[in-house]
Formats: sequence, structure tokens, C-alpha cells
Amino acid sequence: MGKTLARVRKGYGKKLVSIHKWNAWLVLFLAVSGLLLVGGFWRELLGEGRVWLKWAHIGFGLVLLVPVIYYLLLAAKHWKRLKGKGLQKANVIFVLVLLAGWIVSGIVLWQFRLAGPRAANSALLIHDLLTWVGLPVMIYHSITRVKWLKEPKKRSIVPETALESKDKIIDGTQKPAAAQGPQPMYSRRGFIKVAVGAGLAVTLGPTFVRWISKSLQLPGAAEYAANNANNLLPDPVPLADSAPPVGGGAEGSFRVYTVTDIPAFDNSSWSFTIDGLVDQKFTWNWEEFVKLQREVQVSDFHCVTGWSVYKNTWEGLPLAKLLDMAGVREQAAMVKFYSGDGVYTDSLTLAQARMEDVMVAVMHDGKPIPNQLGGPVRLVTPQMYAYKSVKWLNRIELIDEDHVGYWEQRGYDKDAWLPNAKRV
Repeated sequence: MGKTLARVRKGYGKKLVSIHKWNAWLVLFLAVSGLLLVGGFWRELLGEGRVWLKWAHIGFGLVLLVPVIYYLLLAAKHWKRLKGKGLQKANVIFVLVLLAGWIVSGIVLWQFRLAGPRAANSALLIHDLLTWVGLPVMIYHSITRVKWLKEPKKRSIVPETALESKDKIIDGTQKPAAAQGPQPMYSRRGFIKVAVGAGLAVTLGPTFVRWISKSLQLPGAAEYAANNANNLLPDPVPLADSAPPVGGGAEGSFRVYTVTDIPAFDNSSWSFTIDGLVDQKFTWNWEEFVKLQREVQVSDFHCVTGWSVYKNTWEGLPLAKLLDMAGVREQAAMVKFYSGDGVYTDSLTLAQARMEDVMVAVMHDGKPIPNQLGGPVRLVTPQMYAYKSVKWLNRIELIDEDHVGYWEQRGYDKDAWLPNAKRV
């Protein structure tokens, strides 16, 4: 009976050690890949590989369920071993809450089309917040692990070696193996790896914490407007519905994603063109463009990565009216949009371009659109995810062939419809 119990305990200890190891590697991969996915520099450098990294991030996040569920099957026995060890119990609870929060919020972000924009927006905030809280704790855990390794008596679970479960034979008689002290969880080589990892965490951790804290303290629309680097005169005069904004003011914060450095413009460097398969080509300078008759609409703005800004009051020119001004020829099949950054392009079908809420916007909440948010002019496509809403828009071309946009070339859906969108 004693021998059987020893084997069970040995297996149980090894299982917990294995869970801890695999959980650590999974969390490390998710932390690094998550940082790469949101970093503007990496978005451009990775190119199409970013889509594969995104799916790897999702896949490893789902795999994280395995060690969590495996631990829950052993949790009752582990909890008994932690009797009288309040700090260790608190640590287990914290880690489980952290992992559960990451997994659940990650699944909502993964299934954002089914969850809807509001749920995805909340999930993204929770995902970031848990990272902001959890990363310093993981760094601290890595550092204190060194001290823990030197004091094996504090461990609640000690894996046994295969030799400890065997009996020794002395003078022809089978004798129980002599009791041995707790065995170290890591070899010397493993200890060195842990020490190096802790050093890297101490070095890189604070930088990462500052980065994630900034993501939770995003500037509002008014702050972006105050820091607008564009220098275009005169300022457009807002319509009555824009100032004050008929939508009541945007709710939420924009996250600035770009594929290039953020450009800025002045009167000498900016113009707007509509050409291609049109009856009349137009090119306007800024002074001419702001004299065109504008309209006002209130709409929500949804990013494919999960965040949203609600009740935006946009003022600009309905795209359908611009197309009517130019006159669209019969051969035209697509509308291609060019960004003033010189890199980004996207497209809409003629039917999509003529939807009543698709707008070439000049103002947001009664103020010129700042360069950080894609101004002085950007496309707004409320029924689609925001990668269709081309920033720094300065040219519209009517073409007779299909065009695959920048992010669609890198794995994004060509038809970026929101759930419950009025598809055409």
C-alpha cells in the first residue's frame, strides 16, 4: 500500500511540474507574439507573416486551455497540500484568474464577428489590463524563483526520481529505499537558464510595462486634435450639426495603427484627385476642396482588432455625390483609394461605394481631422471594419478591374463587413 501511494504521489508531483513548465512556455510565446502583433513597426516588417502570427497566437491561446484544465483535475489534491500556506494559495488563485481572463477575453476577440463590437471592445480592454497587471507579477515570480530554488523545504510538491520509487536489495533481502531529501526541480543548467531569463525580464520588463500602460491611457479625440501636425489653411468652417457635434461627442479612444510613418501636410503638399474611368477628372487644392458642399453623419467606428469608437460626428462629402460629379463610365467596376502615405491602397465595388453612409470626411466632432487619425481627409465606411476607411485619402480612381488592397494582400477579408451590416 505504501509503495502504491508513493508511486501515485510521484506521478502527481511530476504532473504539476510539467503543467508549470508548459504553462510558462505558452505564456511566454503569447506575450511576445502579442507585442509583435500590436507594434506598428512589426506590422509592416512582418507583412503577410503577421496574419500567420495572429493565427499562431490564437492557436497557442486555445492550447493554453489544456494545462489549465489539466491542473483543475488535480486541484483538489494540490489544495490539500497547500493547507496553512496562504500566500501560495493566493498565488494559485491569482494565476488561475489571470489565465481564465486571458483565455475568455481572447476567445471573444477571436470570435469578434459573433460577439459584436461592444463585447470585443470590452474584451480588448480586459486583455490589455490583465497583461498590464500580470506581466510585473510574472517578472517578480521569475526573480523570487531563484530564492525558492535554494529553499526546497518551502515547496509544496517535490517530484521524485525513478530511483526513489524502487526498493534496494541488501543481503538478499528487499529493503525500502532510504528516505532522501527533496530533489531540486532544475538542474544546474536549468538554473542558469532561469537566472538569465530573470535578468532579461528585469531588463526588458519595465519597457514593456510602460508600453502597455500607454495603451490603457489612450488620447481622446480632443487631444489628437490639439496635436494635429497638419498645417492647412483655411480651417473648414463646421456646419451647425458639427459644432457642437450632433452625436454628442465620440465615445471611446482611437488606437493609431499605420503601415508607414504618420505623414503631415500643408497647402503646398496636399491635393485631392478623382480620375480614371470618369467623364471629368477633378483635382482640387485645399482652398478649393473645403468650399465643396459637405454633409454631417453620426456613425460608429470599428477596428478589426477589436476596439471601437462610438457616436462619431463626421462631416464631409458623400462618396456617391463625388462620383456623380465626376461621372462614372460604364467600363468602371471598382473604386480604388490611395493614401497620402504613398503606400496604402484599398477598394470598394461601385455598389459599396454608393452606400449612403460612405463618406470622404474632412471633420470629426466639429474639428479638422488630425493627421494622427488620418486627416486632413479620410474615407469613412461605417458598415465595414476600419481598414477600409483609408487614411490621408488624396486620390480616388475608377478602374475596370479588381484591386486587392494592402491588408487584403496580407490575409484580411476583402469584404470587411461588420456583423448585421447592410450588405450590397
